[in-house]
Amino acid sequence: MLMVETQSAVSIDRLSVVFERDDGTRVQALRDVSLDIGEGEFVCVLGRSGHGKTTLLNVVAGLIPSYSGDVRVLGKPVKAPGVDRGVIFQKDAVFPWMRVEDNVAFGLRVSGMPKPERLRVAREHLDLVGLRNVPRAWPRELSGGMRARVAVAGVFASDPPILLADEPFGALDYVTRRQLQDVLLSLWERTGKTIMFVTHDVDEALRLATRVIVVSNGSVVEDQAVDLPMPRSDDALATPRGLELRHLLLHHIGLE
Repeated sequence: MLMVETQSAVSIDRLSVVFERDDGTRVQALRDVSLDIGEGEFVCVLGRSGHGKTTLLNVVAGLIPSYSGDVRVLGKPVKAPGVDRGVIFQKDAVFPWMRVEDNVAFGLRVSGMPKPERLRVAREHLDLVGLRNVPRAWPRELSGGMRARVAVAGVFASDPPILLADEPFGALDYVTRRQLQDVLLSLWERTGKTIMFVTHDVDEALRLATRVIVVSNGSVVEDQAVDLPMPRSDDALATPRGLELRHLLLHHIGLE
């Protein structure tokens, strides 16, 4: 059987990052990290706080231009942010002075799309995330979960091939977080985008990812395919294979 090789969307080779504190001491945030993310993969980067997972995402996003090693997105070296990468941050990046549809359409406005067309695209994506009835609302009128949906809609509306997410649902309650996970999975399946998603939650990683990268003390300590069928209910995660993967990941982040 002929095997078709997947092209790398993100390629990282021997990446190291050192930060210097105000007192002059140096902190090694990442140490000799190498990995490839294929086009269309949904990869979760899992780890405890302070172990380097957000630094890794920020390097790929182009937000940390000073590093050693080689980092490429779609074959091009990364030194700055670019339109080929959309980012969802820990705190929703929704502009409070813009109405909901204008927030979603902001990237399209920057790219020069005419207003009627960008508002049509924005409303289409609001519909996809379940917010079709609030295009003219102000962000202050929305719940935290609704603002997170606006942020997700905005990134997908801008249509970058690669989506980077830094614990975007971490501050939400359990039910809202599950709903947003389902929205994100639906959009990923619909668009086939490459997603790199940072989380400290093992169960979230197992629900979302095709593959989990575990980062500990600035190094990759595990690279594990998640071979559970989609969609992944709680029952699927409670199967022998689901429990095996869960124990493996908990072990590598130092909780078992």
